Amino acid sequence: MRIEAYTQVQQLYQSRKVKKSQQVNGAAAGEKVQLQISSLGKDFQTAKAAVASAPDVRTELTAPIKAKIDNGTYRVPVESFADKLLQKYEEMR
Repeated sequence: MRIEAYTQVQQLYQSRKVKKSQQVNGAAAGEKVQLQISSLGKDFQTAKAAVASAPDVRTELTAPIKAKIDNGTYRVPVESFADKLLQKYEEMR
């Protein structure tokens, strides 16, 4: 590849960059830019805010189990555990 051709291509791209930046500056200088959020977008914002404000751990459910584990009184029936394990295995197949 010739170096002269490279500089010509580079100059071509630089002139396009200038035009784009001039358009952006023109919109910011005098033209009004409007942004509208759809009702679906507003629903997403509401849901996102609700999730962000919710705690990561539901302590009202985990506290009793944690206390039983700390006391050494938490027991899981082996049959129950095996049944649930096999059920999940079947679901994944």
